[in-house]
Amino acid sequence: MGKPTGFMEFGRELPKKRDPKERINDFKELYVPFDGEKVETQAARCMNCGVPFCHNGCPLGNIIPEFNDAVYEGQWEEAAEILLSTNNFPEFTGRICPAPCEAACVLGINKPPVTIEEIEKNIIEIAYEKGYVKAQPPLVRTGKKVVVVGSGPAGMAAAAQLNKAGHTVTLMERAERIGGLLRYGIPDFKLEKWVIDRRMKVMEAEGVIFQTNANVGDNIKVKDLLNDFDAIVLTGGSTIPRDLPIPGRELKGVHFAMQFLGQQNDRVHGKTLDPATEIWATGKNVLVIGGGDTGSDCVGTSNRHKAASVSQIEVMPKPPTERNDSMPWPNWPMILRTSTSHEEGCERNWAIATKEFVGDANGNLTGLRIAEMGWVETEAGKLPKYQELPGTERVLPCELALLAIGFVHPQHSGMLNDFGVELDERGNVKCSDKYQTSVDKVFAAGDMRRGQSLVVWAISEGREAARNVDIYLMGASKLEAKDVSMLSVVG
Repeated sequence: MGKPTGFMEFGRELPKKRDPKERINDFKELYVPFDGEKVETQAARCMNCGVPFCHNGCPLGNIIPEFNDAVYEGQWEEAAEILLSTNNFPEFTGRICPAPCEAACVLGINKPPVTIEEIEKNIIEIAYEKGYVKAQPPLVRTGKKVVVVGSGPAGMAAAAQLNKAGHTVTLMERAERIGGLLRYGIPDFKLEKWVIDRRMKVMEAEGVIFQTNANVGDNIKVKDLLNDFDAIVLTGGSTIPRDLPIPGRELKGVHFAMQFLGQQNDRVHGKTLDPATEIWATGKNVLVIGGGDTGSDCVGTSNRHKAASVSQIEVMPKPPTERNDSMPWPNWPMILRTSTSHEEGCERNWAIATKEFVGDANGNLTGLRIAEMGWVETEAGKLPKYQELPGTERVLPCELALLAIGFVHPQHSGMLNDFGVELDERGNVKCSDKYQTSVDKVFAAGDMRRGQSLVVWAISEGREAARNVDIYLMGASKLEAKDVSMLSVVG
């Protein structure tokens, strides 16, 4: 597989990033393109593993050693065929996936892992460049009509697969443009939106029908979908943000992260916003509450707005820089990660409890009262408790606070209530192992079903739901099933 001695001869290498001082002046992608020869060299590092754990690390079950071998041999069309057999949108995952496959790479036990994500991105970009990506509409239509509601990565994947099976598929989106989280939640410096538009053109040519401004439960009636379609797939995402109900929450200047990020994506697209509701970080002390990827995106966007300062706080302790005994290979390691946005400028603080938003007489945010957290022994012989440390309370100055602390569940009012689907204990849509809801012919997938998760998991969910819908409609399916053979190996 590849070059037998490649992992001993070549080190891990990634494409260079544009200079932070340059890139904070625009919303273009961060990385300088990798040339084909360097990608082939990186693919040569893939070992002929007896058990390729990267398969299990990838939620899509990508056939990674095989496409690496094809890249090493310069067989780019073959590599694209292998990659696209399991992943509908490698141009998305190759840019924004945290690469759990790399965390599970066998080489990563004692060396830097194979650059799987970068190889994946280059495979699909070269495939587009060379014309290997072509519309492939089904030769025969089944006569069945399916509607997919929600056009994020799960919805797009479900629509693409169901169309491939020969069904007539309509993909509905309540917003003005297709893409969901990809379009409105992820900044252009990580995923420029022409990447989505390019894929949409392929899907349209294959026969997928896109319908925007279609708000099911509002201007689109649930009863009409039940009457007009043979199957319905709900992929509306987890859209209700987790709030921070502390004193001062109502102050002007406290916003959910997605309000901030969505507005900026609209600006990049050229949309004119209402000045009365616009959120700008320009000239302000910005405080991002939440240490995850969304918080990082807020940091990068604030830097591009030319904020006076940007800080990020997280309630949990600072994670270790390397794996420890609590996170053995091949599990995903909860280690300290520094994003490209952090590199551009950000003060990071861990183990911080949020106490109160502080404001002026006019109701404007001026600061956040915080306290430090730590492990404290309360009683002899008992485990220490993680709690606020006395005497550490202080006020951090800020005129803009962005809440990036996750999402609790999908929106219940409107569509879900009108369908009458059963919900689970977390407020997500409850489904059987075949992705079926409690309502006949209604299925669900993605964050709406499993809760807030990764884009790569959403694509996997969409594919799996599509296969189960196809079986429901036709009694059998020729759509690819995820390879679960590795699951028994790693438990």
